[in-house]
Amino acid sequence: MVNWIWLFFIVISVVVAAINGRIDAVTQAAFDGAKSGVTISFGLISIMVFWLGMMRIAEDAGVLKKMAKLLSPVVRWLFPDVPANHPAMGYIMSNLSANLFGLGNAATPMGIKAMQELQKLNPDQETATPAMCTLLALNTSSITLVPTTLIAIRMNYGSANPAEIVGTTLAATFVATGAAILADRWYRRRSGPPPANRLPSGKSGKPLPAHTAMDPPISAAAAIRSSGGGDIV
Repeated sequence: MVNWIWLFFIVISVVVAAINGRIDAVTQAAFDGAKSGVTISFGLISIMVFWLGMMRIAEDAGVLKKMAKLLSPVVRWLFPDVPANHPAMGYIMSNLSANLFGLGNAATPMGIKAMQELQKLNPDQETATPAMCTLLALNTSSITLVPTTLIAIRMNYGSANPAEIVGTTLAATFVATGAAILADRWYRRRSGPPPANRLPSGKSGKPLPAHTAMDPPISAAAAIRSSGGGDIV
């Protein structure tokens, strides 16, 4: 659907430009946009590589495991219908951790993997579960301690103080996350308890063995590799 919307915009802009005799302006705007996109991408690559490296160091140093222990009570409260030892929990905490540092691009593959794992618990494959809706709400509104991507963009455009948005971004995302959690709790109470989750079954029809402990957060690089390196937006 999004592709059709963009196609509509492109066709309308070309038609209007042709009617007004300004095709040259459309052509120039297309080249300027492509140039800006490449320039911004290189800036984002550098800052993203830096923070992915920092997360890898934190993972090797055991910081992410400690963060997982701190976040686990909150995550279990937010996702009461997901078994505590299910792999989805590890991906969810990794997604939330990446969003805390403003690494939306790195959080995307983790969120996709979390959704895939949550789908395995879904008794109705055609309808999103409450846990899926909660993850989507949190991923959209997530509290951001350091808006890394926005800071990188402001640096590329020559901002005198690119990090001055940290305070306002933190306040805005805190309010947004609070509103998302309140709305999620309200809809959960309104819709009643979710249907009983079931673990995927093997060929014999018996449930597959559950993990003995909650999976630790997966690193951003590992999540990107395991997701096949798909579209990251």
